[in-house]
Amino acid sequence: MPVASPDPNLGIVLEVMPALVVILITAALCGRLAQLVMQPRVLGEMVAGVLLGPTLFGQLFPEAQAALFPQEVRPVLYVLSTIGLTLYMFLVGAGLDHGSGTPGEIRRASALAVSGILPSLLLGFGTGLLLYDLLSRPDVGPLQFGLFLGGALSLTAFPMLARILYERGLEHSPLGRLTLLAASFDDALAWCLLAVLSAMHLGSGPAGALPTLALTAVFAVVMLKVVAPLLRPLGRSVAATGRLGPTGMYVVILVPLAAGWLTDWIGVYSVFGGFFAGLAMPRNAAFRQALHGRMMEIVSTLLLPTFFTFSGLNTHLGGIAGGALLAAFGLILLAGFCGKYFGCALAMRWMGFGRRESYAVGALMNSRGLMILIFINIGLAQGMITDELFAMLVLVAVITTAAALPLYKIALPGRLENFTKVAEPGELVKTNPQ
Repeated sequence: MPVASPDPNLGIVLEVMPALVVILITAALCGRLAQLVMQPRVLGEMVAGVLLGPTLFGQLFPEAQAALFPQEVRPVLYVLSTIGLTLYMFLVGAGLDHGSGTPGEIRRASALAVSGILPSLLLGFGTGLLLYDLLSRPDVGPLQFGLFLGGALSLTAFPMLARILYERGLEHSPLGRLTLLAASFDDALAWCLLAVLSAMHLGSGPAGALPTLALTAVFAVVMLKVVAPLLRPLGRSVAATGRLGPTGMYVVILVPLAAGWLTDWIGVYSVFGGFFAGLAMPRNAAFRQALHGRMMEIVSTLLLPTFFTFSGLNTHLGGIAGGALLAAFGLILLAGFCGKYFGCALAMRWMGFGRRESYAVGALMNSRGLMILIFINIGLAQGMITDELFAMLVLVAVITTAAALPLYKIALPGRLENFTKVAEPGELVKTNPQ
């Protein structure tokens, strides 16, 4: 045991540092194991957070877990997680190529996005009404509870989807562009819904939420119509030099943090500020590449594993061991899977794509990954959901993320992927009708 320090700040550092070391080692190991079984690294990092929580580490070694993650350390992990999420959503927003796409692609992506959101939202809402008495907090009404569950199930893990398409060289194919556009629409709508639900909950009803909603709308307009034009010279500078200099780095860190602080002050979560700050960034490809190259590694390597662990410390899987709760979890998982997977696959078929392409896209769109974890952590922090529902939705995140790539490969094996790089709707069916 280290000698107690007379400096309380040093004492906190001596407690936080070992926690971060264990978090990063566990995340690295689990991430590597995930890659060995052909899964994305982020899935292993998500599982690492759950393993460090009360379900495994706390169950097997309760004293060690209590010593590693004492109560005074958790606020520090929360602050690091919030900064990480704000910057991550900033990078997600900056990476959305919302200005691209032909009118035909945008129409098809909109149809695919609706087919991914609407069935999931309706099935989740209906499931929420059925399970309201079992899983809801008493101060949350059935409408808000059902909409929250539906919104969580309607999310798509846009960053993970993009990574899979990039790794397979499909990001510029008709299939890849369509899927990325649709996923970005899905997530943007889901975040808007969460902003409304947060404002309603914190404002004690629709009337009390009106000032928060109005301020959020003003904030969004200012970011997109005032801040975005002011940042365009930065994009031109990066395009000319090919790099983000020191001044540019100050800007791209200060803007999302300030935006996150403002949205926290308004009454919605800081990730909304980060996301809109990303949307306000210059849209040229050179800027996006430079930004991600400078920031994504530190955010994904240090800050996101901290968030996964903070989530894991709140995940009590033992609390859903009863028969009724297990049945409720199965119903939630079924609603989320069917709404997204079959909804998107059927929409793709309706648009003229082949059966294999359609179910491959359904598999990718069904992955929820990190996005649902952010969504439900906001709900838990703001008192909109119970610990039991939180644990169930963590499992939904892990299962749907783990299933995405295997289901994709079953639908579209590697030998058929080259067709999708040049095919428009229906061409893959004509070339290989398997």
